[in-house]
Amino acid sequence: MKDKIRLDKLLANSGLGSRKEIKKTVREGKVAVNGTIVTDSSVHVHPGEDMITFDGVVVNYREFIYLMLNKPGGFVSATVDHRENTVIELVPERFRHFELFPVGRLDKDTEGLLLLTNDGKLAHELLAPRKHVPKTYFVKIGGRITEEHKKRFAEGIVLDDGYMTMPSRLSLLKSGDVSEAEVVIHEGKYHQVKRMFGALGLPVVYLKRTAMGSLTLDESLAPGEIRELSAEELALLKT
Repeated sequence: MKDKIRLDKLLANSGLGSRKEIKKTVREGKVAVNGTIVTDSSVHVHPGEDMITFDGVVVNYREFIYLMLNKPGGFVSATVDHRENTVIELVPERFRHFELFPVGRLDKDTEGLLLLTNDGKLAHELLAPRKHVPKTYFVKIGGRITEEHKKRFAEGIVLDDGYMTMPSRLSLLKSGDVSEAEVVIHEGKYHQVKRMFGALGLPVVYLKRTAMGSLTLDESLAPGEIRELSAEELALLKT
């Protein structure tokens, strides 16, 4: 059985207004719990078990939500930043009441897959170092990638602060003065992909995350677009 929560919190989390607006609606006798009108918004109810109607409409309560964002460049992966635009600003108004946060971080100029949720437990599981959840990136490099570079990635690379990365996979997609490659890492150190290539003297000119664990970026999403995960995607992510 779910823990009880305050009625005004449940209604606010369901996107039905601010706490102040909801209290007014409840006082006006427009909210019922299991068929009985209530006028005190501080009463506690069982989410998903008690039937709650708001102005005659049944409330379908959801505790957690999971959104896939194709992050564009120019936004920081934070909930609040007083100097930069944040990814939360890209969230449609209908999802704002869920108090979302990004799972992990992508650099300001890095694009691609970013999961937004209010499920702290799942976020912890995905980010916990012991889990080694793979993260896949498409990268453009200023220079040619060699077999020696692939070997160094497979062995682990010493970063500028002396940290030795876990073994990762570097796959060449296109060779040239600007090479294209796919990189799979199993940790998430600060600016890790850029620093790994930097340790080999190869500057990153473009970086895009294409997958996190079993969750793959929906390429039909334009940069800045967002959608809810499907039930199948969420099940894969949780396993």
